[in-house]
Amino acid sequence: MEAIKKKMQMLKLDKENAIDRAEQAETDKKAAEDKCKQEMQLKEAKHIAEEADRKYDEVRPVRGTRSVCASPHSKASDLEEELKNVTNNLKSLEAQSEKYSEKEDKYEEEIKVLSDKLKEAETRAEFAERTVAKLEKSIDDLEDELYAQKLKYKAISEELDHALNDMTSL
Repeated sequence: MEAIKKKMQMLKLDKENAIDRAEQAETDKKAAEDKCKQEMQLKEAKHIAEEADRKYDEVRPVRGTRSVCASPHSKASDLEEELKNVTNNLKSLEAQSEKYSEKEDKYEEEIKVLSDKLKEAETRAEFAERTVAKLEKSIDDLEDELYAQKLKYKAISEELDHALNDMTSL
């Protein structure tokens, strides 16, 4: 019975650990969703930068002077560099998002397995408790039968002692 209780406690701890891991996976999932939002913002910024480059290319032939064009051109190269950095960050975030998604799937599977094990252990514990109750009832019945047999033995012994005393007194 003690072993069953210990087993149930261990399964409860496993369940709590699985719940903690699931909560961590949920946190990771939220972080991945935030990163996905950042991706969308990055795409929007990229689109805006492309639109700005297109407008710059349209305006450049009209102005024609190097001093005027140098500043927007350097801004464009700065924006291109920033865009490359953001693109690299986006790729990194995508990789992390995929990694967290895999972890989440793994944790969900682990939670399912642990839940199944817990249900199985609870079923076995219930069966063991019923078996223990039946065995205790059997022990009680056997003890009652033993007591009754002892009383019969005592009564027979007393009857034999009386008979022996009666025979010796003759």
